Order: sequence, then structure tokens, then C-alpha cells
Amino acid sequence: MSNPIGDPGHGHSPAAWTAVVIMLVAVTLGTVFFFFDLPVLVWASVALLVVGLIVGWGLARAGYGVNGPKYAPKEH
Repeated sequence: MSNPIGDPGHGHSPAAWTAVVIMLVAVTLGTVFFFFDLPVLVWASVALLVVGLIVGWGLARAGYGVNGPKYAPKEH
């Protein structure tokens, strides 16, 4: 249920989508590497997870977040 007044957008922005995709890839790779007992690559996927967080934050600060000037909401 959405509230049109003060609705933060629920992350429907390029910044949020980019961050989530990067983090999903990191978790998927980390799971595969954990299964094959490759600890160095598991830690590399943890680093990729942090990179996804930083990329999402950076894109939001650059204006691609929900309330940013470069974000154009789509009508549903």
C-alpha cells in the first residue's frame, strides 16, 4: 500500500536499482564461492557488496536518487 503524500519512492530510482543489482550479484557469487570452498573469492564478493553500497550512495548523491534532480519518476 503506498501513500502518495510523503512517499519516498520505495527505491524506484537508477541509484537504487544499480546498487541492488550489484549487491545481488555479489551475494550470488559469494554463495557459489562458499559452496566451492574458495575463501579468497568469498571475501572478494564481500568487497563487491560494499562497492554496490558505495555506488548506490554515490549515484544518489549525484542526483539519481528518488528525490534527485536527474530522476524522472514513471507514472503507474
